[in-house]
Amino acid sequence: MERLRTSGVFSLEGSDFDVENNVWIVGDADTAVVIDAAHDHERIARGLGDRELMAIVCTHGHSDHVNAAVALADLTDTPILLHPDDAELWHQVYPNREPDAPLLHGETLVAGGVELRVLHTPGHTPGGVCLYAPEIGTLFSGDTLFPGGPGATGQPFSDFPTIIASIRDHLVGLPPETVVHPGHGESTTVAEAAEHLDEWAKRGF
Repeated sequence: MERLRTSGVFSLEGSDFDVENNVWIVGDADTAVVIDAAHDHERIARGLGDRELMAIVCTHGHSDHVNAAVALADLTDTPILLHPDDAELWHQVYPNREPDAPLLHGETLVAGGVELRVLHTPGHTPGGVCLYAPEIGTLFSGDTLFPGGPGATGQPFSDFPTIIASIRDHLVGLPPETVVHPGHGESTTVAEAAEHLDEWAKRGF
């Protein structure tokens, strides 16, 4: 597992914001998947090296998490996976291109012997997902969960009670030592989320 940090612009509802994203490469020396191809497809391709890219997995459809996906897919002849409930957000970035396959709750992806279980965790977006790798005790949370709380829900298509329910129903029941790698910033643990979830919910974080 490797993290690349890429910088670029997040565009939503006519506004642009400078952001830095985490791009996660998961697999082994031969094969890998990329989680959230953000901003710089050439840098991501260099990070992959000689490994075969099996899939480009989008945790959700916001532009800063998918804006390098098509260029990377075309470069590597790799399918793009996205939950279908984020189709409208995807088409704001790529109006004339469809993802190649859906990400569905409960299915499992395999990269270099690492299993990634898809957990549908709406709230930040309708089709937001997390990817749980039990063998390595890791959760890739996209923009669902951060060290300080749930992902933002002030944008269109977002909903605060829904993201709290997603974290409660699908994430805090994972082993507490599970390391949570989000789409931006630093990592946290499931134990931290479990400890603070009621506080976040009460204050409408």
